[in-house]
Amino acid sequence: MKQVLKGQKIGIIGAGLTGSLLANYIRKRGADVTIFEKRPDPREKGYIGGRSINLALSHRGWNALKEVSIDQRIQQIAIPMKGRMLHDVNKNLKFQAYGQADQAIYSVSRGMLNMELIQAAEDAGAQIKFSKSCKSIINNLMEFEDGQTASADIIMGADGAYSAVRNQLQFKDRFSYSQHYLDHGYKELSIPPLNDDFALEPNALHIWPRKQFMLIALPNQDKSFTCTLFLPFEGKKSFEQLQSDQAILRFFEREFTDALPLMPTLLEDFRENPTSSLVTVRCFPWHKDGAFVIGDAAHAIVPFYGQGMNACFEDCRLLNQHLDTFNGNWESMLSSYQQFRKPDADAISHLALQNFLEMRDWVADEQFLLRKKIEARLHEEFPNDWIPQYSMVTFTDIPYAEALRCGNKQLKMMEEVMRMPDIKTNWQTMDLLPIIEKWRGVRPEEVVV
Repeated sequence: MKQVLKGQKIGIIGAGLTGSLLANYIRKRGADVTIFEKRPDPREKGYIGGRSINLALSHRGWNALKEVSIDQRIQQIAIPMKGRMLHDVNKNLKFQAYGQADQAIYSVSRGMLNMELIQAAEDAGAQIKFSKSCKSIINNLMEFEDGQTASADIIMGADGAYSAVRNQLQFKDRFSYSQHYLDHGYKELSIPPLNDDFALEPNALHIWPRKQFMLIALPNQDKSFTCTLFLPFEGKKSFEQLQSDQAILRFFEREFTDALPLMPTLLEDFRENPTSSLVTVRCFPWHKDGAFVIGDAAHAIVPFYGQGMNACFEDCRLLNQHLDTFNGNWESMLSSYQQFRKPDADAISHLALQNFLEMRDWVADEQFLLRKKIEARLHEEFPNDWIPQYSMVTFTDIPYAEALRCGNKQLKMMEEVMRMPDIKTNWQTMDLLPIIEKWRGVRPEEVVV
Protein backbone atom coordinates (compact mmCIF):
# COMPACT_ATOMS: atom_id res chain seq x y z
CA MET A 1 0.00 0.00 0.00
CA LYS A 2 1.20 3.51 -0.80
CA GLN A 3 2.09 5.48 2.31
CA VAL A 4 -0.15 8.36 1.24
CA LEU A 5 -0.93 9.29 4.86
CA LYS A 6 2.64 9.55 6.10
CA GLY A 7 2.79 12.33 8.66
CA GLN A 8 -1.00 12.44 9.05
CA LYS A 9 -2.46 12.22 12.55
CA ILE A 10 -5.61 10.07 12.65
CA GLY A 11 -7.95 9.66 15.60
CA ILE A 12 -10.32 6.70 15.61
CA ILE A 13 -13.18 6.64 18.10
CA GLY A 14 -14.00 3.03 18.95
CA ALA A 15 -11.78 -0.05 19.27
CA GLY A 16 -14.51 -2.47 18.25
CA LEU A 17 -14.33 -4.65 15.17
CA THR A 18 -14.44 -1.81 12.63
CA GLY A 19 -12.16 0.59 14.47
CA SER A 20 -9.49 -2.02 15.13
CA LEU A 21 -9.46 -3.24 11.52
CA LEU A 22 -9.51 0.32 10.19
CA ALA A 23 -6.46 1.12 12.31
CA ASN A 24 -4.55 -1.70 10.60
CA TYR A 25 -5.33 -0.26 7.17
CA ILE A 26 -4.48 3.31 8.16
CA ARG A 27 -1.21 2.32 9.80
CA LYS A 28 -0.09 0.59 6.60
CA ARG A 29 -0.62 3.93 4.88
CA GLY A 30 1.97 5.49 7.17
CA ALA A 31 -0.34 7.51 9.43
CA ASP A 32 0.06 8.10 13.14
CA VAL A 33 -3.04 6.34 14.53
CA THR A 34 -4.58 6.61 17.99
CA ILE A 35 -7.75 4.72 18.92
CA PHE A 36 -9.92 5.96 21.78
CA GLU A 37 -12.19 3.33 23.34
CA LYS A 38 -14.74 3.98 26.09
CA ARG A 39 -14.53 0.43 27.47
CA PRO A 40 -11.59 -1.01 29.41
CA ASP A 41 -9.16 -3.28 27.59
CA PRO A 42 -11.02 -6.58 27.03
CA ARG A 43 -7.71 -8.47 27.01
CA GLU A 44 -7.30 -7.52 30.66
CA LYS A 45 -10.85 -7.26 31.95
CA GLY A 46 -12.44 -9.91 29.76
CA TYR A 47 -15.02 -9.37 27.04
CA ILE A 48 -18.45 -8.55 28.43
CA GLY A 49 -20.94 -11.07 27.03
CA GLY A 50 -24.69 -11.33 27.19
CA ARG A 51 -25.41 -8.69 24.56
CA SER A 52 -23.61 -10.03 21.51
CA ILE A 53 -24.79 -12.16 18.63
CA ASN A 54 -22.19 -14.62 17.42
CA LEU A 55 -20.87 -13.45 14.10
CA ALA A 56 -20.95 -15.09 10.68
CA LEU A 57 -17.77 -14.23 8.80
CA SER A 58 -18.08 -14.60 5.03
CA HIS A 59 -16.34 -13.68 1.77
CA ARG A 60 -16.38 -9.88 2.12
CA GLY A 61 -15.04 -10.02 5.65
CA TRP A 62 -12.31 -12.50 4.77
CA ASN A 63 -11.21 -10.32 1.84
CA ALA A 64 -10.69 -7.34 4.14
CA LEU A 65 -8.78 -9.42 6.70
CA LYS A 66 -6.54 -10.87 3.98
CA GLU A 67 -5.54 -7.42 2.74
CA VAL A 68 -3.96 -6.59 6.09
CA SER A 69 -2.66 -10.16 6.65
CA ILE A 70 -4.88 -10.93 9.65
CA ASP A 71 -6.92 -13.71 8.07
CA GLN A 72 -4.72 -16.63 9.19
CA ARG A 73 -4.88 -15.70 12.87
CA ILE A 74 -8.68 -15.40 12.62
CA GLN A 75 -8.99 -18.78 10.89
CA GLN A 76 -7.77 -20.33 14.15
CA ILE A 77 -10.94 -19.20 15.97
CA ALA A 78 -13.52 -19.69 13.18
CA ILE A 79 -15.81 -22.68 12.58
CA PRO A 80 -17.24 -23.31 9.09
CA MET A 81 -21.02 -23.56 8.75
CA LYS A 82 -22.07 -25.05 5.42
CA GLY A 83 -25.79 -24.39 5.78
CA ARG A 84 -28.86 -24.01 7.96
CA MET A 85 -30.11 -26.86 10.12
CA LEU A 86 -33.84 -26.36 10.61
CA HIS A 87 -35.58 -27.70 13.74
CA ASP A 88 -39.35 -28.04 13.55
CA VAL A 89 -41.73 -28.35 16.51
CA ASN A 90 -41.73 -32.16 16.16
CA LYS A 91 -37.94 -32.40 16.52
CA ASN A 92 -37.43 -33.13 12.81
CA LEU A 93 -34.25 -31.80 11.21
CA LYS A 94 -33.77 -30.47 7.69
CA PHE A 95 -30.49 -29.19 6.27
CA GLN A 96 -30.31 -26.36 3.70
CA ALA A 97 -26.89 -25.76 2.14
CA TYR A 98 -25.87 -22.12 1.84
CA GLY A 99 -24.19 -22.61 -1.50
CA GLN A 100 -22.02 -25.10 -3.31
CA ALA A 101 -20.19 -27.91 -1.53
CA ASP A 102 -17.03 -25.87 -0.90
CA GLN A 103 -18.85 -22.75 0.33
CA ALA A 104 -19.42 -21.90 3.99
CA ILE A 105 -19.83 -19.01 6.36
CA TYR A 106 -17.80 -19.04 9.57
CA SER A 107 -18.97 -18.75 13.15
CA VAL A 108 -16.68 -16.60 15.26
CA SER A 109 -16.99 -15.21 18.76
CA ARG A 110 -17.37 -11.44 18.74
CA GLY A 111 -15.21 -11.15 21.84
CA MET A 112 -12.38 -13.35 20.57
CA LEU A 113 -12.40 -11.63 17.18
CA ASN A 114 -12.35 -8.18 18.75
CA MET A 115 -9.42 -9.04 20.97
CA GLU A 116 -7.47 -10.45 18.01
CA LEU A 117 -8.09 -7.29 15.99
CA ILE A 118 -7.12 -5.04 18.89
CA GLN A 119 -3.88 -6.94 19.25
CA ALA A 120 -3.24 -6.76 15.50
CA ALA A 121 -3.80 -2.98 15.56
CA GLU A 122 -1.26 -2.60 18.36
CA ASP A 123 1.16 -4.89 16.55
CA ALA A 124 0.81 -2.63 13.49
CA GLY A 125 1.82 0.38 15.61
CA ALA A 126 -1.50 1.94 16.52
CA GLN A 127 -1.82 3.41 20.00
CA ILE A 128 -4.99 2.47 21.88
CA LYS A 129 -6.29 4.46 24.83
CA PHE A 130 -8.97 2.60 26.77
CA SER A 131 -11.60 4.02 29.15
CA LYS A 132 -11.78 7.15 26.98
CA SER A 133 -15.39 8.10 26.34
CA CYS A 134 -15.81 10.82 23.70
CA LYS A 135 -17.87 13.76 24.90
CA SER A 136 -17.61 16.25 22.03
CA ILE A 137 -15.79 17.03 18.78
CA ILE A 138 -15.08 20.62 17.79
CA ASN A 139 -12.81 21.55 14.89
CA ASN A 140 -10.63 18.42 14.93
CA LEU A 141 -10.46 18.47 18.72
CA MET A 142 -11.84 15.57 20.74
CA GLU A 143 -12.93 16.13 24.33
CA PHE A 144 -13.42 13.14 26.63
CA GLU A 145 -15.55 12.58 29.68
CA ASP A 146 -12.47 12.68 31.92
CA GLY A 147 -11.79 16.27 30.78
CA GLN A 148 -8.78 15.44 28.61
CA THR A 149 -8.54 16.44 24.94
CA ALA A 150 -6.76 15.23 21.81
CA SER A 151 -6.50 16.54 18.27
CA ALA A 152 -6.23 14.85 14.88
CA ASP A 153 -6.13 15.78 11.20
CA ILE A 154 -9.20 13.62 10.69
CA ILE A 155 -11.46 11.96 13.28
CA MET A 156 -13.00 8.66 12.27
CA GLY A 157 -16.05 7.47 14.18
CA ALA A 158 -16.12 3.67 14.27
CA ASP A 159 -18.09 3.59 17.51
CA GLY A 160 -21.15 1.61 16.53
CA ALA A 161 -24.89 2.08 16.21
CA TYR A 162 -25.03 4.57 19.10
CA SER A 163 -22.03 6.53 17.85
CA ALA A 164 -20.86 9.56 19.81
CA VAL A 165 -19.23 10.92 16.65
CA ARG A 166 -22.46 10.64 14.66
CA ASN A 167 -24.29 12.27 17.54
CA GLN A 168 -22.01 15.28 17.08
CA LEU A 169 -22.67 15.36 13.34
CA GLN A 170 -26.43 15.41 13.99
CA PHE A 171 -26.08 18.98 15.20
CA LYS A 172 -24.62 20.02 11.85
CA ASP A 173 -26.70 21.69 9.15
CA ARG A 174 -28.13 19.41 6.42
CA PHE A 175 -27.26 16.18 8.17
CA SER A 176 -29.98 13.56 7.66
CA TYR A 177 -30.50 10.83 10.23
CA SER A 178 -33.08 8.14 10.96
CA GLN A 179 -33.33 5.11 13.19
CA HIS A 180 -35.91 2.36 13.19
CA TYR A 181 -36.40 -0.31 15.86
CA LEU A 182 -37.93 -3.71 15.22
CA ASP A 183 -40.80 -4.80 17.43
CA HIS A 184 -38.58 -7.79 18.24
CA GLY A 185 -35.76 -7.91 20.74
CA TYR A 186 -33.15 -10.57 21.39
CA LYS A 187 -31.63 -12.41 24.32
CA GLU A 188 -28.42 -14.41 24.37
CA LEU A 189 -28.64 -17.97 25.72
CA SER A 190 -26.29 -20.95 25.56
CA ILE A 191 -25.94 -24.68 24.91
CA PRO A 192 -22.86 -26.11 26.66
CA PRO A 193 -20.81 -29.08 25.41
CA LEU A 194 -22.41 -32.49 25.87
CA ASN A 195 -20.08 -35.29 26.96
CA ASP A 196 -17.11 -33.12 25.95
CA ASP A 197 -18.44 -32.73 22.42
CA PHE A 198 -20.84 -30.51 20.48
CA ALA A 199 -24.45 -31.12 21.48
CA LEU A 200 -25.55 -30.33 17.91
CA GLU A 201 -24.04 -30.62 14.43
CA PRO A 202 -21.16 -28.10 14.62
CA ASN A 203 -20.88 -27.19 10.93
CA ALA A 204 -24.31 -25.63 10.62
CA LEU A 205 -26.23 -22.58 11.79
CA HIS A 206 -29.18 -24.01 13.70
CA ILE A 207 -32.57 -22.33 13.37
CA TRP A 208 -35.83 -23.03 15.14
CA PRO A 209 -38.22 -20.97 12.92
CA ARG A 210 -41.60 -20.31 14.49
CA LYS A 211 -43.23 -17.73 12.21
CA GLN A 212 -43.30 -14.64 14.46
CA PHE A 213 -40.16 -15.55 16.39
CA MET A 214 -37.15 -17.87 16.26
CA LEU A 215 -34.17 -19.30 18.09
CA ILE A 216 -30.75 -19.66 16.47
CA ALA A 217 -27.51 -21.33 17.61
CA LEU A 218 -23.94 -20.89 16.35
CA PRO A 219 -20.97 -23.10 17.34
CA ASN A 220 -18.00 -21.97 19.44
CA GLN A 221 -14.42 -23.17 19.71
CA ASP A 222 -15.06 -24.63 23.18
CA LYS A 223 -17.79 -26.88 21.68
CA SER A 224 -20.60 -24.82 23.12
CA PHE A 225 -23.24 -22.97 21.11
CA THR A 226 -24.21 -19.35 21.51
CA CYS A 227 -27.98 -19.16 21.13
CA THR A 228 -30.07 -16.09 20.40
CA LEU A 229 -33.81 -15.87 20.97
CA PHE A 230 -35.55 -13.31 18.72
CA LEU A 231 -38.99 -12.55 20.11
CA PRO A 232 -41.44 -9.61 20.11
CA PHE A 233 -41.20 -7.31 23.12
CA GLU A 234 -44.98 -7.31 23.61
CA GLY A 235 -47.88 -9.53 22.62
CA LYS A 236 -49.25 -13.04 23.13
CA LYS A 237 -45.87 -14.70 22.57
CA SER A 238 -43.34 -12.14 23.72
CA PHE A 239 -40.72 -11.24 26.27
CA GLU A 240 -43.33 -9.48 28.40
CA GLN A 241 -45.07 -12.85 28.89
CA LEU A 242 -41.88 -14.56 30.09
CA GLN A 243 -41.57 -13.04 33.54
CA SER A 244 -41.41 -16.20 35.65
CA ASP A 245 -39.33 -19.37 35.55
CA GLN A 246 -42.49 -21.37 35.02
CA ALA A 247 -43.52 -19.26 32.01
CA ILE A 248 -40.05 -19.53 30.47
CA LEU A 249 -39.94 -23.31 30.84
CA ARG A 250 -43.45 -23.76 29.46
CA PHE A 251 -42.59 -21.61 26.46
CA PHE A 252 -39.43 -23.60 25.65
CA GLU A 253 -41.15 -26.94 26.27
CA ARG A 254 -43.82 -25.99 23.75
CA GLU A 255 -41.72 -24.21 21.08
CA PHE A 256 -38.17 -25.56 21.33
CA THR A 257 -38.67 -29.10 22.59
CA ASP A 258 -35.38 -30.52 21.36
CA ALA A 259 -33.32 -27.50 22.48
CA LEU A 260 -34.58 -27.32 26.08
CA PRO A 261 -32.81 -30.49 27.36
CA LEU A 262 -29.55 -29.09 26.00
CA MET A 263 -29.86 -25.80 27.93
CA PRO A 264 -29.19 -26.52 31.63
CA THR A 265 -28.52 -22.84 32.38
CA LEU A 266 -31.57 -21.53 30.51
CA LEU A 267 -33.18 -19.85 33.51
CA GLU A 268 -29.93 -18.30 34.72
CA ASP A 269 -29.10 -17.04 31.21
CA PHE A 270 -32.60 -15.68 30.76
CA ARG A 271 -32.50 -13.75 34.04
CA GLU A 272 -28.92 -12.48 33.80
CA ASN A 273 -28.61 -11.55 30.12
CA PRO A 274 -30.40 -8.39 29.02
CA THR A 275 -33.16 -8.23 26.46
CA SER A 276 -31.64 -6.06 23.74
CA SER A 277 -33.17 -4.12 20.86
CA LEU A 278 -32.58 -4.32 17.12
CA VAL A 279 -32.06 -1.04 15.31
CA THR A 280 -31.50 0.11 11.74
CA VAL A 281 -29.61 3.40 11.40
CA ARG A 282 -29.28 5.52 8.28
CA CYS A 283 -27.57 8.87 7.95
CA PHE A 284 -25.89 11.12 5.39
CA PRO A 285 -23.44 12.65 4.76
CA TRP A 286 -20.90 10.49 6.53
CA HIS A 287 -18.25 13.22 6.50
CA LYS A 288 -18.50 16.77 7.79
CA ASP A 289 -16.09 19.33 9.27
CA GLY A 290 -13.16 16.99 9.93
CA ALA A 291 -15.21 14.07 11.30
CA PHE A 292 -16.21 10.90 9.49
CA VAL A 293 -18.35 7.89 10.42
CA ILE A 294 -17.87 4.37 9.14
CA GLY A 295 -19.36 0.92 9.77
CA ASP A 296 -22.33 0.71 12.13
CA ALA A 297 -21.86 4.36 13.05
CA ALA A 298 -22.90 5.18 9.47
CA HIS A 299 -25.31 2.35 8.66
CA ALA A 300 -26.20 -0.06 11.47
CA ILE A 301 -28.36 -2.97 10.28
CA VAL A 302 -30.21 -5.87 11.85
CA PRO A 303 -28.24 -9.15 11.93
CA PHE A 304 -30.43 -11.40 9.80
CA TYR A 305 -28.30 -11.58 6.66
CA GLY A 306 -25.11 -12.18 8.62
CA GLN A 307 -23.61 -9.13 6.89
CA GLY A 308 -23.31 -6.47 9.59
CA MET A 309 -19.67 -7.16 10.39
CA ASN A 310 -18.86 -8.14 6.80
CA ALA A 311 -20.28 -4.87 5.50
CA CYS A 312 -18.23 -2.93 8.06
CA PHE A 313 -15.06 -4.79 7.10
CA GLU A 314 -15.81 -4.14 3.43
CA ASP A 315 -16.19 -0.44 4.32
CA CYS A 316 -12.59 -0.47 5.55
CA ARG A 317 -11.34 -2.25 2.41
CA LEU A 318 -13.15 0.10 0.03
CA LEU A 319 -12.09 3.20 1.97
CA ASN A 320 -8.53 1.94 1.69
CA GLN A 321 -8.96 1.74 -2.11
CA HIS A 322 -10.15 5.34 -2.16
CA LEU A 323 -7.04 6.36 -0.24
CA ASP A 324 -5.06 5.64 -3.40
CA THR A 325 -6.60 8.85 -4.76
CA PHE A 326 -5.66 10.85 -1.66
CA ASN A 327 -3.70 13.98 -2.56
CA GLY A 328 -3.95 15.81 0.75
CA ASN A 329 -7.62 16.64 0.31
CA TRP A 330 -9.68 14.63 2.78
CA GLU A 331 -12.87 16.42 1.73
CA SER A 332 -12.78 15.26 -1.89
CA MET A 333 -11.62 11.73 -1.08
CA LEU A 334 -14.26 11.09 1.61
CA SER A 335 -16.95 12.74 -0.50
CA SER A 336 -16.11 10.32 -3.32
CA TYR A 337 -16.12 7.35 -0.97
CA GLN A 338 -19.47 8.12 0.65
CA GLN A 339 -21.21 8.69 -2.67
CA PHE A 340 -19.82 5.37 -3.90
CA ARG A 341 -20.71 3.36 -0.79
CA LYS A 342 -24.06 4.78 0.36
CA PRO A 343 -26.24 2.86 -2.17
CA ASP A 344 -24.71 -0.43 -1.01
CA ALA A 345 -25.25 0.46 2.65
CA ASP A 346 -28.93 1.15 1.94
CA ALA A 347 -29.24 -2.08 -0.06
CA ILE A 348 -27.84 -4.39 2.63
CA SER A 349 -30.02 -2.64 5.20
CA HIS A 350 -33.07 -3.57 3.11
CA LEU A 351 -31.82 -7.12 2.51
CA ALA A 352 -31.19 -7.72 6.22
CA LEU A 353 -34.77 -6.79 7.11
CA GLN A 354 -36.05 -8.93 4.24
CA ASN A 355 -34.02 -11.94 5.38
CA PHE A 356 -35.54 -11.73 8.86
CA LEU A 357 -38.83 -12.78 7.29
CA GLU A 358 -37.11 -15.59 5.39
CA MET A 359 -35.41 -17.03 8.48
CA ARG A 360 -38.41 -16.60 10.77
CA ASP A 361 -41.34 -17.38 8.48
CA TRP A 362 -40.35 -18.97 5.19
CA VAL A 363 -37.49 -21.45 5.67
CA ALA A 364 -39.93 -24.12 6.86
CA ASP A 365 -42.54 -23.36 4.18
CA GLU A 366 -42.85 -26.09 1.51
CA GLN A 367 -43.48 -23.62 -1.32
CA PHE A 368 -40.40 -21.64 -0.31
CA LEU A 369 -38.28 -24.79 -0.12
CA LEU A 370 -39.41 -25.78 -3.62
CA ARG A 371 -38.38 -22.37 -4.92
CA LYS A 372 -34.93 -22.83 -3.38
CA LYS A 373 -34.54 -26.23 -5.07
CA ILE A 374 -35.49 -24.75 -8.43
CA GLU A 375 -33.11 -21.84 -7.92
CA ALA A 376 -30.29 -24.30 -7.18
CA ARG A 377 -31.11 -26.13 -10.42
CA LEU A 378 -31.12 -22.86 -12.36
CA HIS A 379 -27.71 -21.97 -10.96
CA GLU A 380 -26.33 -25.38 -11.88
CA GLU A 381 -27.69 -25.33 -15.45
CA PHE A 382 -27.28 -21.61 -16.21
CA PRO A 383 -24.41 -20.38 -13.96
CA ASN A 384 -23.83 -17.24 -16.05
CA ASP A 385 -27.49 -16.24 -15.92
CA TRP A 386 -28.49 -17.19 -12.41
CA ILE A 387 -26.53 -16.67 -9.20
CA PRO A 388 -28.81 -16.93 -6.14
CA GLN A 389 -29.11 -13.63 -4.32
CA TYR A 390 -27.83 -15.19 -1.11
CA SER A 391 -24.69 -16.35 -2.93
CA MET A 392 -24.18 -12.92 -4.49
CA VAL A 393 -24.33 -11.29 -1.07
CA THR A 394 -22.41 -13.92 0.88
CA PHE A 395 -19.85 -15.46 -1.48
CA THR A 396 -18.94 -12.68 -3.94
CA ASP A 397 -17.83 -9.03 -4.10
CA ILE A 398 -20.84 -8.02 -6.20
CA PRO A 399 -21.98 -4.67 -4.75
CA TYR A 400 -24.93 -5.04 -2.40
CA ALA A 401 -27.04 -2.67 -4.52
CA GLU A 402 -26.42 -4.78 -7.62
CA ALA A 403 -27.25 -7.97 -5.69
CA LEU A 404 -30.53 -6.38 -4.59
CA ARG A 405 -31.43 -5.38 -8.15
CA CYS A 406 -30.54 -8.82 -9.51
CA GLY A 407 -32.52 -10.45 -6.71
CA ASN A 408 -35.58 -8.39 -7.63
CA LYS A 409 -35.26 -9.58 -11.23
CA GLN A 410 -34.93 -13.18 -10.06
CA LEU A 411 -38.03 -12.75 -7.90
CA LYS A 412 -40.06 -11.84 -10.98
CA MET A 413 -38.57 -14.76 -12.91
CA MET A 414 -39.43 -17.19 -10.13
CA GLU A 415 -43.01 -15.93 -9.97
CA GLU A 416 -43.28 -16.97 -13.60
CA VAL A 417 -41.59 -20.33 -12.96
CA MET A 418 -43.89 -21.13 -10.04
CA ARG A 419 -46.95 -20.55 -12.25
CA MET A 420 -45.85 -23.27 -14.66
CA PRO A 421 -48.27 -26.26 -14.77
CA ASP A 422 -47.32 -29.21 -12.55
CA ILE A 423 -44.19 -27.43 -11.29
CA LYS A 424 -44.38 -29.28 -7.96
CA THR A 425 -44.00 -32.68 -9.62
CA ASN A 426 -41.99 -31.78 -12.73
CA TRP A 427 -39.51 -29.19 -11.43
CA GLN A 428 -36.52 -31.50 -11.92
CA THR A 429 -37.24 -32.19 -15.61
CA MET A 430 -39.16 -29.15 -16.84
CA ASP A 431 -37.46 -27.07 -19.55
CA LEU A 432 -36.51 -23.75 -17.97
CA LEU A 433 -34.44 -22.42 -20.88
CA PRO A 434 -37.34 -20.42 -22.44
CA ILE A 435 -37.75 -18.39 -19.25
CA ILE A 436 -34.00 -17.79 -18.98
CA GLU A 437 -33.89 -16.60 -22.59
CA LYS A 438 -36.94 -14.38 -22.10
CA TRP A 439 -35.38 -12.59 -19.13
CA ARG A 440 -31.74 -12.63 -20.28
CA GLY A 441 -31.95 -9.24 -21.98
CA VAL A 442 -33.83 -7.53 -19.16
CA ARG A 443 -31.57 -5.27 -17.11
CA PRO A 444 -32.11 -5.58 -13.33
CA GLU A 445 -32.71 -1.85 -12.96
CA GLU A 446 -35.65 -2.10 -15.37
CA VAL A 447 -37.57 -4.48 -13.10
CA VAL A 448 -40.29 -3.00 -10.88
CA VAL A 449 -41.06 -5.05 -7.75
